[in-house]
Amino acid sequence: MSDITAFGVSGWSWLNPPAEWSTVDGLTVTSKDDSDFWRTTHYDFVRDTGHALLRPVRGDFVLRLSFTGSYTEQYDQAGALLRIDERNWIKTGIEFVDGEHFLSAVVTRDFSDWSVVALPELTGPVSLVVDRTGDAVTVRYGIGGDEPGTLLRLAYFPPGGEVLVGPMCASPQGKGFPTRFHDFEVRT
Repeated sequence: MSDITAFGVSGWSWLNPPAEWSTVDGLTVTSKDDSDFWRTTHYDFVRDTGHALLRPVRGDFVLRLSFTGSYTEQYDQAGALLRIDERNWIKTGIEFVDGEHFLSAVVTRDFSDWSVVALPELTGPVSLVVDRTGDAVTVRYGIGGDEPGTLLRLAYFPPGGEVLVGPMCASPQGKGFPTRFHDFEVRT
């Protein structure tokens, strides 16, 4: 499915369409079970089955989004994906682990790594700002309506060239869950 209009912009397409979705008033997505983005590290498997509504961006950009999800099962996750190809990508957002919500960032360059920050309580939407400048991506977050100013991750990301960016969600061990992306904006 390509040339979808979402967030007032056309040119979106699905990487692995979800179980259900709607672009009315933002984007509402229900993930499929057994969906994930991960490469090799620790688990020794490769999964490229997560759901992402993507559009191409070149050069430096700043991406902003806010979202809420009904996380219930181990590793339910939602947020943003920056993707060069199946071996080079970054996903960041909320991940539900051992009954708790964590801010999460996975950086993949052939092998995935994972960093998390525990949240005392998830109240209201999560907001992210992802800034790609040169060879670096900086991820900042805010919780419950706070401006995304707290640093989550600074990571290398190959400079220049086209990147596919957009909202993502996955349910690696669950039955799928609903996520609502309230807004998503990319400025170049």
